[in-house]
Amino acid sequence: MALLCLLLSNAVQAQKFGYLNSAAVLSLMPEMKQAESSLEVTKKQYQERGKKMIEDLQMQYQEVQKKQAEGALSPKQMEEEEGKLMKAQEDIQNYEQEMVQKIQEKRNQVLEPLLTRINDAIQAVAKENNYQFIFDASPGSGILLYADDSTNVTKMVLDKLGIKMPEEMPEPKE
Repeated sequence: MALLCLLLSNAVQAQKFGYLNSAAVLSLMPEMKQAESSLEVTKKQYQERGKKMIEDLQMQYQEVQKKQAEGALSPKQMEEEEGKLMKAQEDIQNYEQEMVQKIQEKRNQVLEPLLTRINDAIQAVAKENNYQFIFDASPGSGILLYADDSTNVTKMVLDKLGIKMPEEMPEPKE
């Protein structure tokens, strides 16, 4: 029994653990600025179209109000105009949902190659340094509650990516 405990104890001690802040690594990648710029352009394009849709709806609404005030609309015509306005408002809501989805898809598309590079670097560092586990300690997404700084592999991953470690790590952007 004592031999079994000793063997299990040695097996656990032989395991090597590390952690990194993948969000900070991502933010330090030179390609990230281009990715953020691309995402911002896409976001602005969608926002401009949404803004135009809202402005059009507001103009239609004002025109209907004006016609109603002048008595130029029969009750049936007013009902039809209200239906058109409600449909336009529904179209805007659908567009907003679609916009959020399309921006998220674009974000995933732009970030996928960067995340793949980071993952490849993490795996290379793990294999080269005999780590059995490397955890992500990014704020808000990591599950690491405590880790000794000596197990931080962020610098090794940055070196593998060819990125110089800054003196102070940046706070990740949402």
